Amino acid sequence: MSAARETYEVRRAPDGGPSMEPDPRRLPPGWEAAAEGRVERCAAAHSLFFPDMRFRVLWDEACLYVRMVLRDRWVRSVVTAPQGPVCTDSCCEFFVHPAGSAGYFNFETNAGGCLLLAHVTDPRRLPGGGLAAAEPVSAAWLDRLEIHHSLPRVVDPEIAAPTDWCICYAIPLEMLEEYAGAPCRPEPGAVWRGNFQCCGDATSHPRFCYWADFGPGEPNFHQPDKFGDLVFTA
Repeated sequence: MSAARETYEVRRAPDGGPSMEPDPRRLPPGWEAAAEGRVERCAAAHSLFFPDMRFRVLWDEACLYVRMVLRDRWVRSVVTAPQGPVCTDSCCEFFVHPAGSAGYFNFETNAGGCLLLAHVTDPRRLPGGGLAAAEPVSAAWLDRLEIHHSLPRVVDPEIAAPTDWCICYAIPLEMLEEYAGAPCRPEPGAVWRGNFQCCGDATSHPRFCYWADFGPGEPNFHQPDKFGDLVFTA
């Protein structure tokens, strides 16, 4: 018998949306309305450290609001070019598959706020790396997707001591619709699919941690059939 699928309740944001202040030490206004989720799985054979990662997501007619907080160590962030290999740095990720879309979006953000983002319609791995079909989101949309981060843009040398850091952003639903080719307007009762992860491939203590279980074997976050349910409520 397969394990029960993870479920996260995406609640409605307060009027005006929540604060985008990325303070990892306190909960800014508006976020108290959101349920708190936690990344509790780790690919132990491939990880030298398991940070404590918490996440919250809210929605309204214009955006999804995402807040991720990590209690971490061995934090490093050197990639500064958008669409660069941020997974080699200390990185937190939100993968989301809107209902009706042919693919999912991989929001991968390092501790310095640098983003890699594509619309993935075929996640099969290609020889030498890369995915079979993934359309990078345009630079114009990346500029509109304002990301707030608590650490400096570059963290080098690596911080070995315990360090808390936070990433906040608002995802325009209009952007999702442009790439999905379908309406992406959640409403109470709608169910999307998604996962939350953290990694750090080139840090001194790599980690491969995730919310929704994708089973044994080599760590591979690009398994949309294993995503959890994101259930929208009023």
